[in-house]
Amino acid sequence: MEYEAVIGLEVHAQLLTESKIFCGCSTKFGAAPNHNTCPVCTGLPGVLPVLNRRVVEFALRAALATHCHIAAASRWARKNYFYPDLPKGYQISMYELPIAQHGYVTLKLNGHSKRVGLTRIHMEEDAGKNIHDAHSDASLVDLNRAGVPLLEIVSEPDMRTPEEAGEYLRSLRAILQYIEVCDGNMEEGSLRCDANVSVRPQGSTALGTKVETKNLNSFRAVEKAIQYEIQRQSETLNAGGRIVQETRLWDADREVTRSMRSKEQAHDYRYFSDPDLLPLTVAQEWIDTVQASLPELPAERRERFMQKYNLPSYDAEVLTTRKDVAEYYEAAVHAYPSDPKILSNWIMDGVLRVIKDEKLDTGLKITKWPCPPEQLGALVRLIDEGKISGKIAKTVFDEMHHSGKAPETIVTEQGLTQVRDEGALAVQIDQVLAANPEKVVEYRAGRDKLLQFFVGQVMKATQGKANPQMLNELLRKKLSTDHQ
Repeated sequence: MEYEAVIGLEVHAQLLTESKIFCGCSTKFGAAPNHNTCPVCTGLPGVLPVLNRRVVEFALRAALATHCHIAAASRWARKNYFYPDLPKGYQISMYELPIAQHGYVTLKLNGHSKRVGLTRIHMEEDAGKNIHDAHSDASLVDLNRAGVPLLEIVSEPDMRTPEEAGEYLRSLRAILQYIEVCDGNMEEGSLRCDANVSVRPQGSTALGTKVETKNLNSFRAVEKAIQYEIQRQSETLNAGGRIVQETRLWDADREVTRSMRSKEQAHDYRYFSDPDLLPLTVAQEWIDTVQASLPELPAERRERFMQKYNLPSYDAEVLTTRKDVAEYYEAAVHAYPSDPKILSNWIMDGVLRVIKDEKLDTGLKITKWPCPPEQLGALVRLIDEGKISGKIAKTVFDEMHHSGKAPETIVTEQGLTQVRDEGALAVQIDQVLAANPEKVVEYRAGRDKLLQFFVGQVMKATQGKANPQMLNELLRKKLSTDHQ
């Protein structure tokens, strides 16, 4: 039997606040174990939580950016469970009355758009971290993360393929980065994802038994884990077995999911209203202020880039995935408005290559980047003016990145100015033709493609400095004249 997958994602986004959600401890990553702690986030008796207003503001930003309805009043709840990294014995979260519900995220895949609904967005505190020491029988607990503010963003089960799930997660991450509430760094755990997957017979509208895979920390892991679950569940049903509702873990080395525990129900957590925190009410004036502060979002910017700069859909998609890259592109266009498409090519092939090679793709800004957009515009202008060739420009670009020098300075210092002297080029052409008489004969016999061989040889002799247009004209004329 053929099966259809039903997929929903639960995303936990760590908020970019300086302090934790209910105390003043730092949220900075990488501190010594148990350094960023206090009596509140370690759950000592007699302490009281105090809500961080900035966390609520960030929740409002995320809710508005994803078209959610914001509740006039929401309520804090205690989610009760026992685990060593949860010193209070409960997690402060939200249950019946979350701060936001019924939004959506629009994703684009293979030229088509799809809207994925959001069930809810709510705020909660993170737990600590258990560290299992391979050299002893002990497990260690680091409470630095305890109390770090999170948004849990729960999608509707609207996705049907691993690729849709991956693109939904990328789109959501881009939104959170654009509004600067989460850095989206999956390696450091500031964006984590749980995938809920079930399968059902093709054409059926009934939902199958849901299986949750926890703590997927990369787009590849999300797509691979979902694909594995679809295959595993389909094979189980075809063999006459049944799917058990459970929580599973992703084994990245073996690329399989493994059973972790039976899946809890909501009543297992014994949710009840937190008596230490008042219900949260948000004034409409605050919502309006946050709405007015939102930046242009990725989907809106993508459409504007296509209309204003006449970019293909692919270019606009790539350039707007990261806010800092989109801003870099627009600044470069402002410096060189003649051809926005050329600048798009340079950023996709040059800037993004450097970002990837130097692993600058985890933060909100392009850091350690000594090549400002104005200099990229100046570099392309040198090509237009015939001072350097496109090939030489790539060499100049790499040097701009490494040294931070202006392109004109690099061209002057390294003697990279294009050769436009007809006499000098004629000498090089004569030498190349004299060294390849048999190919000259073949060209004159009709093998026109050999012209590029001669161009390449002259370029090699001039270290790429020959003006391409002038070189082609001189070569054609020389070959034709000598033949006559």
